[in-house]
Amino acid sequence: MQFMSAEWLADVVIVGGGSCGSVLAARLSEDPSLEVCLLEAGADDEHWYVDVPMGLALTVPTKIFNWGFLTEPQPGLGGRRGYQPRGKGLGGSSSINAQIYIRGHASDYDHWATLGNPGWSWNEVLPYFVKSENNERFVDAFHGQGGPLNVAHARSPNPFAQRMIDAALAQGLPPVEDFCGAHDEGVGWYQMTQENGERCNVARAYLRRLKGKRTNLRIVTRARALGLSFDGSRATGVQCLIGDQKIHVRGRRQVILCAGAFQTPQLLMLSGIGAPDDLAAAGVKTRLALPGVGRNLQDHLDCALAYRSKAPGLIGIGRGLGLKGLQGAREYRLRRSGMYSSNANEAGAFVRTLPDLPAPDVQLVFAHALSENHGRTLRWGSGFAGHACVLHPYSVGRVSLSSNDPLQAPKIDPAFLSDERDLETLLRGVKLVKRVLESKTLHDGPPKPLLEDPIDSDDDLRAFIRNHADTLYHPVGTCRMGEDPMAVVDAKLRVHGVPGLRIVDCSVMPTVPGGNTNAPAVMIAERAVEFIQNDLQGDESR
Repeated sequence: MQFMSAEWLADVVIVGGGSCGSVLAARLSEDPSLEVCLLEAGADDEHWYVDVPMGLALTVPTKIFNWGFLTEPQPGLGGRRGYQPRGKGLGGSSSINAQIYIRGHASDYDHWATLGNPGWSWNEVLPYFVKSENNERFVDAFHGQGGPLNVAHARSPNPFAQRMIDAALAQGLPPVEDFCGAHDEGVGWYQMTQENGERCNVARAYLRRLKGKRTNLRIVTRARALGLSFDGSRATGVQCLIGDQKIHVRGRRQVILCAGAFQTPQLLMLSGIGAPDDLAAAGVKTRLALPGVGRNLQDHLDCALAYRSKAPGLIGIGRGLGLKGLQGAREYRLRRSGMYSSNANEAGAFVRTLPDLPAPDVQLVFAHALSENHGRTLRWGSGFAGHACVLHPYSVGRVSLSSNDPLQAPKIDPAFLSDERDLETLLRGVKLVKRVLESKTLHDGPPKPLLEDPIDSDDDLRAFIRNHADTLYHPVGTCRMGEDPMAVVDAKLRVHGVPGLRIVDCSVMPTVPGGNTNAPAVMIAERAVEFIQNDLQGDESR
């Protein structure tokens, strides 16, 4: 790869080394004639707080490997500012998430196709899920073996998670063995992106084995993207800050944005691509009017009920629990098993809260630990919790510029509960969580809620939701694909009106899938590899 004092040259420049960027860098650099440069604003991912599954208890509440964004005040949440942790470093959010491997419902992708996106129906995307996966348990048409991303059940299944599953079954939920199989409705154990008791984040799965071995792949960490460069209308590179030096990284053939649902639209807008009025308000001159940039922000709103308990297997903070933690650390160091091999969210469910719905509208996550305010508020003692989230929100928000300074965080407005239908859906989900978690089989006496808010009536629960609900960390849609005037990319993920520029991350999703979004992100990247390779080979029709 050629190097000059203020400019680097590559055939393909990838901005963002998160899940999608890791996949693209690994797959595209399989061609030894193609020079690939991957730019990541954060650090390398090889650290214990990434590799240890329970490390999320440290990274999610803090800015360790985490951008730790805040939203604009949310009227639907009582004026509170929400918290938006996003991974900062190789692997992106797959380095700090709960590792739950979920794809969503088949109808989610068929809906994408009906919105004017050929090639994105369920039958067309399933092969790319399969290609990426190495599933340790399921061998069938829905799963892959031999792919980079390892998918497994919990190495040391928590006994209290089974008790919560049993309590849900007693409430009439059907059992599910495989949430990514033919049917996802019901309750059961989640599979996770883990391998041998360690987190298998996407950078580990795709990139770690390649470091220093492919001369045509340059991975640059702590490289903060500032804006795109152009030759006429064509995108030709990216300006970035590395240490105290500004570097221009020129992409001779393609520039690909993989910075995520918040920072990809931010980078476009900083480069003059977006709605002219929004750009002008931030002091940015319009290069290309593309009004959909930053719009269509969708996210899964989540609300949890937590209960105190001293039952065996629960995780918490306390004198005796500290000793348990030390014993668990020793077990993990020796055998990569025990409490530190857990994500603390091993079980859950997908449910239809109304009988006439075509697919589940609420996801449940059962946690064998106490957590409040994303783990930023610590509570003495142990307990368990149940989360409910709205899978198909009607509330739609936006991302915009806070200023023309690329080092400032973007303005994030999810507009949570701006549509009252989401409140009613979440109410039905929380009521189900309450019935499950207040089961007599989970308590030695009367249930002991962690919080003092009343939760007896529907109005109590509506108020509880407004006071405590927040993201489940699945923002998407801010550069959505399509052919209508508000679409930002076409079905092959090329930015409308900007030759040489693609977007490959969750921002291109037209609607949020009904489940965790990391597996769909990996699928999108695997799908995009073929689009990019065909372009580079001169056949853009494929």
